[in-house]
Amino acid sequence: MSEEELDKVAGNGLISRRHLLRFGASGAGLAISAGALGADQGLSFQIPTWSRQPGPGASAYGARSPFADNIERLAAQPNPTYPGGGSSRSPLQHLQGTITPNSLHFERHHAGVPNIDPAQHILVINGLVRQPLAFRYEDLLKYQMVSRIHFLECSGNSGALLRGEIGGSAQSLHGLVSCAEWTGIPLSTLLDEAGVLPEAAWVAAVGADAASMGRSIPLTKALDDVMVALYQNGEAVRPGQGYPMRLFCPGWEGNVSVKWLTQLKVTNEPAQFRDETSKYTDTMPDRSSYQFTFPMGTKSLITSPSGQMTLNQPGIYQVTGIAWSGGGSIRQVEVSADGGQTWAEAAIQGHQLDRALTRFTIPWEWNGGEAILQSRATDSRGNIQPTRSEVIASKGTLSFYHNPCIQSWQVDQAGEVKNVYV
Repeated sequence: MSEEELDKVAGNGLISRRHLLRFGASGAGLAISAGALGADQGLSFQIPTWSRQPGPGASAYGARSPFADNIERLAAQPNPTYPGGGSSRSPLQHLQGTITPNSLHFERHHAGVPNIDPAQHILVINGLVRQPLAFRYEDLLKYQMVSRIHFLECSGNSGALLRGEIGGSAQSLHGLVSCAEWTGIPLSTLLDEAGVLPEAAWVAAVGADAASMGRSIPLTKALDDVMVALYQNGEAVRPGQGYPMRLFCPGWEGNVSVKWLTQLKVTNEPAQFRDETSKYTDTMPDRSSYQFTFPMGTKSLITSPSGQMTLNQPGIYQVTGIAWSGGGSIRQVEVSADGGQTWAEAAIQGHQLDRALTRFTIPWEWNGGEAILQSRATDSRGNIQPTRSEVIASKGTLSFYHNPCIQSWQVDQAGEVKNVYV
């Protein structure tokens, strides 16, 4: 295909989505199609060792290939003044699709991961209810369950951009977001069984970790789409995700989906837990603070090419990334290769699920010159992802929570990709 045949739809080399299939899924595009592999290129067609002898049999628990075993979460260094606190970040730049494997799903802890015996764990529902209830793990397994695919994002994700931190990768800057299929019991089912009193307005959720992590949730949300999740991607929720049970609040900041759930107290006002007063509030430029800014914003991120990657040579590349919104599904993603001067609509892969990660892609011809790649998402309610300057203008930089701003990746003439601010 000649350059004249390529439908350039935006500045600096962005190509129409209609060419995606012609380039193939490899991302190398014309470079591969122009050089078909053949025997005259010195390739060996000898039968390899792994095709000449049997390998090991089935294992009790699956493992990755040793040749693909270097993809890991980025874990924070231990802090002796904050025992068990910290996080690990998903390697977004190495993942495809929209579902995060359980072993690579990000984690955030406030006092480490408790080793809970499910046979001794109790979930209590009390407070403003007609009949206080206590559930063992095995009791919950008897209820009808639902399965839903949703993202989970820490409210502090991408906060480094508000502070203007230099460098970084998609993982280090934005890796506190993941997406999974969650299976559990609608919280409304359990609350209906307990009988919520008319004066109730909030639910105080408490975890069984050493921090006794607690958050207050409006009753309207609790009765709408919140679940007590027991499974993640088909297997029991892992300890780092709240085993044996956690709360899951779709579209809201991750910390309200309390892990190791042990109490749900129905109240008429917020509990004002330490974690919703000393932190997880949004500090404004005048140093006033807003509480309970629960929903996560409309957001997208180019994961390839992205920070700390290198493009080997000029040619056609597939720009790909993820988009999500706490306000609904993703309606549209646009991509720019000239720092936001011009935009082109990317192709959405798969279904646009409610409050779930969405994969987008668009072909791009890099000419070897400098480029600044950006993506901009619009959700089903018409919310458009803001620029960094727009976020700073509205809330300042004293708080690093709830930052959905556009990420800018600069590609220099050597093909090196890095985080920049434009």
